Amino acid sequence: MDITRYVGGDVLLASVRIGSLGEEKVRPVVVIAAGEDGSLIVCPVSSSPSSDGPSVPLSLDDFARGGLDLFAESYALAAHPSTIRAADIVGKKGTLQPEALAAIREAMPAVRHPRDERRRG
Repeated sequence: MDITRYVGGDVLLASVRIGSLGEEKVRPVVVIAAGEDGSLIVCPVSSSPSSDGPSVPLSLDDFARGGLDLFAESYALAAHPSTIRAADIVGKKGTLQPEALAAIREAMPAVRHPRDERRRG
């Protein structure tokens, strides 16, 4: 997959680990920012809020396009950002409203947010 097409607010399915001891598995993630080297800073999404840091609730109303198969609220685990590469991405589920992305970024520990630019062509 071409990682350069993803920008802040995109919701992807990717193989990630929550925390240093968690098991790596495919789960939804929110793209926080795209790095100049093609990497993506992402925040994992879970059906349960984090017990050790801030979590931002997400509902279908928070999506501008697409969405997750939600029967209940999901949570962006703002305390657990990670960096992924193209090989980790399984697919794209949608895009969050700008307000939802801003709420996640505000809840995260200090992270540099490179300028998000989408290459279209």
